[in-house]
Amino acid sequence: MTVPDANAIRILLADDHALVRRGVRLILHQEPDLHVVAEAGDGAEALDMARSHDLDLAVLDIAMPRLTGLQAARELVALRPGLRVLMLTMHDNEQYFFQALKAGACGYVLKSVADRDLVAACRAAMRDEPFLYPGAVTALIRNYLDRVRHGEEAPDRVLTPREEEVLKLVAEGHSSKEIAEILFISVKTVQRHRTNLLHKLGLRDRLELTRYAIRAGLVEP
Repeated sequence: MTVPDANAIRILLADDHALVRRGVRLILHQEPDLHVVAEAGDGAEALDMARSHDLDLAVLDIAMPRLTGLQAARELVALRPGLRVLMLTMHDNEQYFFQALKAGACGYVLKSVADRDLVAACRAAMRDEPFLYPGAVTALIRNYLDRVRHGEEAPDRVLTPREEEVLKLVAEGHSSKEIAEILFISVKTVQRHRTNLLHKLGLRDRLELTRYAIRAGLVEP
């Protein structure tokens, strides 16, 4: 196990299979910036752990006794608004995926590729960026196309041209520094625009901004 950094991301890991938790913990503890500080065997225990530990990120299995990962995610986001949540699941399932987004998760990682994707997903979550596996991206596209086919129009224009520029670049995955360089404005101005976008649109994070940008036709789904 790698010795964690003093500022390592503090992780709650919840899965009802001890063997799975052990394997995931081994993956995470190979990285000095990731450290599992609490473990739970079900969703209710995860809530108890969140009340008694300082946490940055929760990694939750979907199918757990007492409270499922989806139920626990909703409770955790309400209990700790700053806490990031990732769903780690064996289910490559659109219904679960959209329920996870609705519950407040910022990423959806399949157990079958956890050794490849989980570390990147944890770091993306802490950068306030969404992490979606390829099948989830396909599901988002299909959802968007279904909305178009049913005649749902893009949202009315409520943003200034500059706000739309910033929103588009955020949705494309650019950092504040990169956006500042592209638009020839300061990083502070970019951050102010992002804050205004979240407030004006009633959204919470980068993932929701990205989804809005897709619906508004600012970026390709």
